[in-house]
Amino acid sequence: MFATSFVLGYHGCDKKIGEKILSSGDHVSPSRNAYDWLGAGAYFWENSPKRALAWAKFLQKYPQVADHRIKTPFVIGAIIDLGNCLDLSDAGSLTIIRKGYEEFKATTISAGAQLPVNERAHDADTDLVKRHLDCAVVNFVHALRHQSKLRAFDTVRGVFTEGGELYPGAKIQSKTHVQICIRNPAKSIKGYFRPLVQK
Repeated sequence: MFATSFVLGYHGCDKKIGEKILSSGDHVSPSRNAYDWLGAGAYFWENSPKRALAWAKFLQKYPQVADHRIKTPFVIGAIIDLGNCLDLSDAGSLTIIRKGYEEFKATTISAGAQLPVNERAHDADTDLVKRHLDCAVVNFVHALRHQSKLRAFDTVRGVFTEGGELYPGAKIQSKTHVQICIRNPAKSIKGYFRPLVQK
């Protein structure tokens, strides 16, 4: 819910785009893929420049996944004011999401449509990273708040557990991370910076 602290976020991108953002005052472009698990917005890895760089390298290797080609993987940092945050580690936010799902389900069924489904991105994907259902529910929650004239969420924050067990028998996952989806970069991002190490 309402957060009063600033966090550091990191965004993986092509160096040309990153340098342009750092020099021009432009913002990270929002992602609007149907499978973005926190809904539409600009995505950042919280406190993890290495994960942001790994993501940019992944997009370079698999260009069919990216909206933009990545020639040179690069990371930019951002100082983020979470503001009114739909924080999926918070019980109140989870209640909002659950109620949103119930209303989304009822609306979808009454329209004679089928609910979206979270699905695999590739054969070895056990984490169902194409989050069609989750994305639709989060976007629906935002639409409901707008319709009800409730205060909009500035950001969505979630812990994503993925990657399989870190060691045999572990419940700790090897690629667990926190992501932040920024719905209004002009309001939530207080500044960009160049991380010291890019390797």
